[in-house]
Amino acid sequence: MIDPITARTWGHRLLFVALILLVAFFQLLPLGGAAGGLPGPDLAIALTFAWVLRRPAYVPVPLIAVLFLFLDLLLQRPPGLGAALMVVAAEFLRSRRDLSRALPFPIEWATVTAVILAVAGANQIALVLVAADPPPLGSALLRSLFTALAYPFAVLLSHYAFGVRAARPNEADALGKRL
Repeated sequence: MIDPITARTWGHRLLFVALILLVAFFQLLPLGGAAGGLPGPDLAIALTFAWVLRRPAYVPVPLIAVLFLFLDLLLQRPPGLGAALMVVAAEFLRSRRDLSRALPFPIEWATVTAVILAVAGANQIALVLVAADPPPLGSALLRSLFTALAYPFAVLLSHYAFGVRAARPNEADALGKRL
């Protein structure tokens, strides 16, 4: 018989994979993203950061790496660059989870916004260093800001629709390790 906590963890991991694949599907659809228009938010980043800060066990590093490598390949971005940046960013946020649990949401939102902007900046720098053609800086910054604006909605959706809530201080996993 499977432990309920383990079943819930794996169920949420599968749900996370399904959500990222759904986001990728909608990114591939030609929904009027005309040239010169405003870029939309990267909901995969917003969802990943929301889940990492609330339940890091639901989004382990290998899962993030594989999903974002898949997104890099699917969306014809430099293979591995987005995945590597997301792993570093998610691990940075994961390491500050205990600190951010005690802080109010606006501080968490500001931290996530800074990380999103840092990822966009690192992406631009890496593309320039390897002499690839980076997206326009203004477009990348707008996309990052729209992603940061979408972050509270990703948190609300994760909390109310998918039950991804921050662990209480006395909550433990199946092995008795504090969450």
